[in-house]
Amino acid sequence: MPLQWAYAGAVPPDPFYANGFPDLQGSQVELTKYLGKPLVLNFWATWCAPCVKEMPDLDHLHAKYPGVHIVGLAVDTQVNIEKFIQKVQVSYPLLVAGHGGIQLMRALGNKQGGLPFTVVFNEKGQIATQILGQIKPDELDAYIKNMI
Repeated sequence: MPLQWAYAGAVPPDPFYANGFPDLQGSQVELTKYLGKPLVLNFWATWCAPCVKEMPDLDHLHAKYPGVHIVGLAVDTQVNIEKFIQKVQVSYPLLVAGHGGIQLMRALGNKQGGLPFTVVFNEKGQIATQILGQIKPDELDAYIKNMI
């Protein structure tokens, strides 16, 4: 785990980075693994039509920007996600927050708990911007381009 924030005067990453979530193979993934590069964290669910609609756009951005982490955090069950990815596949990692993901979104500023919800963190783990609702691919692309 990088300790770049441990030096005097450095701003620590958002407390959200203290979390870890299982991937689809059941292995725990600590969010600190994503420090050092910008992170686009997308909260989604299999039953959320706008979430599903934006996944190809996020997948395109994942391929376009290898220096940026794009991660889907599902507010859903592992069983639902496993069925879903047989139909809709993406190349970016999908992690499972379960229904507790709604509380996590609220802690990150999404007070109404709506989906989809995307949080962009800078490489030091601080929130750079938040998007409630379906992303606008061109706007997110421009935002990412300005970050790197």
